[in-house]
Amino acid sequence: MHCLTEQGGERAVKLTPQVLREIMPFAGSRAERFCEALEMTMAEFSIISPRRKAAFLAQIALESGELRYTLELASGDAYEGRKDLGNTEPGDGRRFKGRGLLQITGRANYEKCGKALGLDLISHPELLEEPPAAARSAGWYWASRNLNQYADEDRFGAITRLINGGYNHLDERIRYWLRARRAFGL
Repeated sequence: MHCLTEQGGERAVKLTPQVLREIMPFAGSRAERFCEALEMTMAEFSIISPRRKAAFLAQIALESGELRYTLELASGDAYEGRKDLGNTEPGDGRRFKGRGLLQITGRANYEKCGKALGLDLISHPELLEEPPAAARSAGWYWASRNLNQYADEDRFGAITRLINGGYNHLDERIRYWLRARRAFGL
């Protein structure tokens, strides 16, 4: 059952494990595991309207494999020596490969994210693999790119480009977005 309230002329739906499973049908018990962390993150980073929540959760659904992965499956070798990511020390590619629900990648992003969240992600990058930091890192990334503005304007393609660097898996992302929009009464 959805909890509905009015919010800025839109019907606001409280995030519940059931709502997460409507958006991410294969999330299973991970919906319970991540629900509170996602709800707190969305409040912290002003991802509060149905449009913002739908866009945010759709991107997370794709990037995390429906909450399955908070650690990138690839080795990270492709990031070795990538100065654009701040990977300047030997082993940085593997150490700072994608983590969190939006796959924060590279020493520079780990450092910025850690400072913003009050976490030592340089010494402990694995913190981004647990629900609270995995969710908050996604919120930080979202806010650092002003993605609420794009969500308010339903510019989902632009959000995808800013998160992914292109339009990889855009059709799948749109399917998640449409599910999320339905779940949030849009």
